[in-house]
Amino acid sequence: MALSNASSTLSSKSLYANTHTLASKPHQPNFSLHPANTTKPRSLVQPITAVHAAQPAKNSAAVKESSSSPAKASGKWALEGWKTKKALQLPEYPDKAQLETVLKTLEDFPPLVFAGEARSLEDRLAEAAMGNAFLLQGGDCAESFKEFNANNIRDTFRVLLQMGVVLMFGGQMPIIKVGRMAGQFAKPRSDPFEVKNGVKLPSYKGDNINGDAFDEKSRVPDPERLIRAYCQSAATLNLLRSFATGGYAAMQRVTQWNLDFAEHSEQGDRYQELAHRVDEALGFMAAAGLTLDHPAMTSTEFWTSHECLLLPYEQALTRRDSTSGQYYDCSAHMLWVGERTRQLDGAHVEFLRGIANPLGIKVSDKMDPNELVKLVEIFNPHNKAGRITIICRMGAENMRVKLPHLIRAVRREGQIVTWVCDPMHGNTIKAPCGLKTRPFDAILAEVRAFFDVHEQEGSHPGGIHLEMTGQNVTECIGGSRTVTFDDLSSRYHTHCDPRLNASQSLELAFIIAERLRKKRLGTQRLHSLGL
Repeated sequence: MALSNASSTLSSKSLYANTHTLASKPHQPNFSLHPANTTKPRSLVQPITAVHAAQPAKNSAAVKESSSSPAKASGKWALEGWKTKKALQLPEYPDKAQLETVLKTLEDFPPLVFAGEARSLEDRLAEAAMGNAFLLQGGDCAESFKEFNANNIRDTFRVLLQMGVVLMFGGQMPIIKVGRMAGQFAKPRSDPFEVKNGVKLPSYKGDNINGDAFDEKSRVPDPERLIRAYCQSAATLNLLRSFATGGYAAMQRVTQWNLDFAEHSEQGDRYQELAHRVDEALGFMAAAGLTLDHPAMTSTEFWTSHECLLLPYEQALTRRDSTSGQYYDCSAHMLWVGERTRQLDGAHVEFLRGIANPLGIKVSDKMDPNELVKLVEIFNPHNKAGRITIICRMGAENMRVKLPHLIRAVRREGQIVTWVCDPMHGNTIKAPCGLKTRPFDAILAEVRAFFDVHEQEGSHPGGIHLEMTGQNVTECIGGSRTVTFDDLSSRYHTHCDPRLNASQSLELAFIIAERLRKKRLGTQRLHSLGL
């Protein structure tokens, strides 16, 4: 099940009190772990048992579905098999013995998520593939140790709740909320080195690998950062579970989710107007005697995701599910392979083909249609709906030219995928002040191109993937509360790429909701005509 149906009481303080032991065992009432056998080699992963997930996922939309491991149709798979392939974007740790010690420690730590939760997400994504749901995936470009606090987590979660309500109201369909949270640390880099004032140092690769300070010591990959990243992810998940199930996400609170700085903005006013309409509908339901204490009204489903980049860490958190015999990467519910690491014969593809989590594939305008078909076949040989999400990041013009060919190639093979738009990565520019930014108009243009292409091709626009935050940052220019080039330096807090702030995120949600509404009305018209 999703975060709304699992519990976690992992404490960041107790977890990080000792980097090689857990100060207090986290309580997981819904799950039991088979005790680890330390005499076994590392390649033998101990199974986990999910008590409430005893039945394999049932998916009416799946075709040629099999309960066997996803890797079986592509040849024998082994957990450490990726080590025989070329691995790009991995750091070079100077102290291999220390790395091995840390990885063994992580193997003994509890999983962060569970197989049943990942299967539940796969079921929801299958509905998005069929046009019956919509994926909202958003969060930090790269999570940081420095900005880790409850308020930041709450604010991003709150904006995602708001966006979900807006999209659900417009599309009249379920919104699948997935955070780029609780594990989105590592970042691929186009250049392994960075030069400042004639000094050349290794690039910053994310807080779970090295530090962003421009000095030699900070840029050395440190395995102990993996422990801290795990602890921060556990604490983030703990808080997200509490928000999702503890009443904060109850639909009756819809009018209270506005952030203070957005409250009196144009987007804040639009949201409040919509929230009052929802509130009135809830009042009508209550007056009619319809119950409002259904779990769908008092809690929300929420999942986590990140790029599968740092393979030693991902392997250390992979467990075999005792109910299905399949391997799950228990660092997140969903993982994706990036544009720089999706080589068909590469280590990242080899690792991901053997885990049963829902998978994303980031594709740019460089993606060859035939290569995409092969990659989908490797990851999903049984063509199971919900297994594969294709996340397109191209820029508006390339989206109109390149995306149709990808859709047609996938359709020719009968492959079931969920198509998602990432309008962020294809629209990064450098401002006159030297900071990276993204124009809101360019982001919006790519979203519109994505919907236009799917309308022309008769396929389903299945979701949106955003780098955004609940903080009042000034990192992307434009939007109705215009952020200019001159404003960028005032609240530019990102550790990597620029993010939409809460107001810009909400504005984009309203625009997408209108497209979903038009699509819904058009479909209803066709049905009324018997077409």
